[in-house]
Amino acid sequence: MVINGENLTIEDVLKVAVEGEKVELSAEAIEKIERSREYVENVVEKGEVIYGVTTGFGKFCNVVISPEDTRKLQINLIRSHAVGVGDYLPEEVVRAMMLLRVNALAKGYSGVRLSTIMTLIEMLNKGVTPLVPCQGSLGASGDLVPLAHMVLVMIGEGEAVYEGKVMTGGEALARAGIRPVILEAKEGLALINGTQAMSAIGSLAIAGAVNLSKVADICGALSFEALNGVIDALDERVQLVRPHPGQVSCARNMRKLLEGSEFVTRQGQLKVQDAYALRCIPQVHGAIKDAIRHVKRVLEIEINSATDNPLIFSEEERVISGGNFHGEPVAISMDYLSIAVSELANISERRVERLVNPHLNEGLPAFLTEKGGLNSGLMISQYTAAALVSENKTLSFPASVDSIPSSANQEDHVSMGTIAARKALKIVENTTNVLAIELLCAAQALDFRMEKNRSLKLGKGTDVVYKAVRDIVPKIVEDRVLSIDVKKLTNIIKNGELVRKIEEAIGDLE
Repeated sequence: MVINGENLTIEDVLKVAVEGEKVELSAEAIEKIERSREYVENVVEKGEVIYGVTTGFGKFCNVVISPEDTRKLQINLIRSHAVGVGDYLPEEVVRAMMLLRVNALAKGYSGVRLSTIMTLIEMLNKGVTPLVPCQGSLGASGDLVPLAHMVLVMIGEGEAVYEGKVMTGGEALARAGIRPVILEAKEGLALINGTQAMSAIGSLAIAGAVNLSKVADICGALSFEALNGVIDALDERVQLVRPHPGQVSCARNMRKLLEGSEFVTRQGQLKVQDAYALRCIPQVHGAIKDAIRHVKRVLEIEINSATDNPLIFSEEERVISGGNFHGEPVAISMDYLSIAVSELANISERRVERLVNPHLNEGLPAFLTEKGGLNSGLMISQYTAAALVSENKTLSFPASVDSIPSSANQEDHVSMGTIAARKALKIVENTTNVLAIELLCAAQALDFRMEKNRSLKLGKGTDVVYKAVRDIVPKIVEDRVLSIDVKKLTNIIKNGELVRKIEEAIGDLE
């Protein structure tokens, strides 16, 4: 993958971070990087006062650093800022963070040497992944703490994972045949002053959310059949008189999935209308699709931006101190994503309740078991879904509305964007499990429907869904450990296999 700082997509991030695709810099990026670095070296030689290059950091911005101490300044910056705590970020998040830092530096506004960027690329391509604690970032001045832990490994310190083993950063570099970086003027600051940790976490969260927005339609369609849903509510005419793009897309998905189904009903056939958890699927899922599309647009702007400070405009011979490191755009978007994905889980859990509740499930056995009492069936699966939904609600409280001043009030408003991104990623994980539970319950409900009337056919898409579930999870006849079933279904959701199977059968979902 050729990196130029301009056109990285969320899909590209996944290819590198998860699938291990190699990266290289474009010729244009190399030229911009070298031009920017040349200007920084000229400024240092002239002894000009520039924040973070010939001065201290934060509240120390008025402390001038002598030319002979500029190298020491950068090393001290990395060591002093590596104060992360908590669990380590997953390897794919750190790889995404490294890629995004390379892409930001490739824009040529940071004044970093080409050799320094090439070290980061080499680490990425050879699989040297720094161990980065997940807590410690305020989201302005960017992700200082997590990025400092990344840079520690670049200079041969800290810890890293290489070939599946944890070792010191120096040992990992040596084994991979990579020379440690000796940081020069501005390089330490340019490497850690940016939004790449929150954007990396956010990129994986948004990728997961895009997948879940399709999976939710798939699960909803299977439950729709299991509960003899009234298909009139999905009519295109209903959507076009309130034409939110997501609503129109969701209803179209549902119609494709349910095409040819003999388990759905028409208005007045068995009932006049369904409860909201079925009837309002296009309206709810659709609003979430629109939210996800918006957040994806914000993230793709962010991952192609220069976010450090100061910025080097070498062609105009200007160095400008600004605030592009502030994570507010990502913070607000991640909070928005948290709310949106939580709603996918909320309405899914309500469908699960209707499936297992004998007062609501249109004549199905209580808790979808034949010998109720002796067997509890899927009773407790709804408990787990409810617990996850409740946890999502607490995680959905916005991080971006909080701010605590830092650096003696020089940095007096911060975004908490990395906290927002971490919460969003956790909500995506929780919601994946809720949707897996819905798949489990809907397939079990359809078993009873089909046993009662074997001549009826499932929809063109839902038939594929049902078979995909039954390929890995058999019908529940006697009580068994259901967490194993949920995990299997979660895996085919997360790895995209479920969506792929459906789209191969009925065309792309929106």
